Amino acid sequence: MKMLLRPTAIRILVLPALVSCLLAQTTSTPEALGVAEPAAPEVSVVLTPSIASQYMFRGVRLGGPSFEPTIQVASGNFTAGVWGNFPIKDKVPGQSDPEIDPYGSYTFTVNDSVSVAPGFTWYNYPNADTSHGFSRSRFEPNIAFNYTAGGIRFTPKLYYDVVLKGPAYEFNVAAAIPLINLGTELDWIATAGTFKLDDFAKGADPAVKNWGDYYLFGVSLPIAITKDSKLSLGFAYTKGGGNFLKAGSTPKVENTAAVGRGVVTISYFYTF
Repeated sequence: MKMLLRPTAIRILVLPALVSCLLAQTTSTPEALGVAEPAAPEVSVVLTPSIASQYMFRGVRLGGPSFEPTIQVASGNFTAGVWGNFPIKDKVPGQSDPEIDPYGSYTFTVNDSVSVAPGFTWYNYPNADTSHGFSRSRFEPNIAFNYTAGGIRFTPKLYYDVVLKGPAYEFNVAAAIPLINLGTELDWIATAGTFKLDDFAKGADPAVKNWGDYYLFGVSLPIAITKDSKLSLGFAYTKGGGNFLKAGSTPKVENTAAVGRGVVTISYFYTF
């Protein structure tokens, strides 16, 4: 059986922070209670064209230099958007040719330090060759638990791919170090994760399993251009390991696309 690789994980992408809670609805009007009408939740739209030197996805290399645009809408605690990958060079057929991913999440605030954010990503590969085991669409609900202490955010996160039939577990740590003299900051992130998929190759008999581990260390420097826009320069090193494929009772085979790479990103954020 021909073993082909396909997407199994998370892209290098830092999304803007979620905004504050939606106001609860009541049967009594503000006027009847003698209080002012609360303002409607502010809606923001952020357009982010980006260039990445590599496309890495949970420690697996899915392509070379890529154009990765995002458009995101946020209102209250709700966030939704669409992320895309359009390969410029070293395209991996069926995986980044292109990829278009709607996503969304809603944050429930517990207190000043704790929040819970259920969400989803809907992966789409319109040109994927299904005859070679690729899926053109996958759906992955997730839930994140955020805890902030001393300016550091800790985020364990659980994903489940309903098409490839398996979970991914991640632990993220993020912090911002102010650069007061430069009027900006350094944004740091570290991620460690593991995943196990029971139906990796579409239509394969016997079913193909895929599992592996990965980690990432990254830093980015935002630079304000105007009050509504900024440029962000980023670098991350990410690596996959212990990544294997196994069909039925046959011996496991190492996934050679699980590698270590440094990734440079240049992003421009414009807020409407």
